[in-house]
Amino acid sequence: MCHLYEGPVVGGWYKVLDRFIPGTTKVDALKKMLLDQGGFAPCFLGCFLPLVGALNGLSAQDNWAKLQRDYPDALITNYYLWPAVQLANFYLVPLHYRLAVVQCVAVIWNSYLSWKAHRL
Repeated sequence: MCHLYEGPVVGGWYKVLDRFIPGTTKVDALKKMLLDQGGFAPCFLGCFLPLVGALNGLSAQDNWAKLQRDYPDALITNYYLWPAVQLANFYLVPLHYRLAVVQCVAVIWNSYLSWKAHRL
């Protein structure tokens, strides 16, 4: 389920980032990473966690309570992993391979998110 939501969203985001910040210098990669982690990551997690809750049949009230409980920890954990991955990804990897790189790392990340989303 994660990849059905994640792939198109993240792939589209990378195209937007490359149009907004063209270039592959270290400064360009840093700007992309900061936008990705400062804007996209919080929004992505804020959509992903309730989507999983809804698909698991949680009521709106239970889903909201779960989001409030799980979101801060998930976002902090995100910041332990993704800034370094994305900095390398934006600096070293051509646009058409970035999603593949992220999907390799996402195997670990999605395992964590799945555990977090299914924990009651």
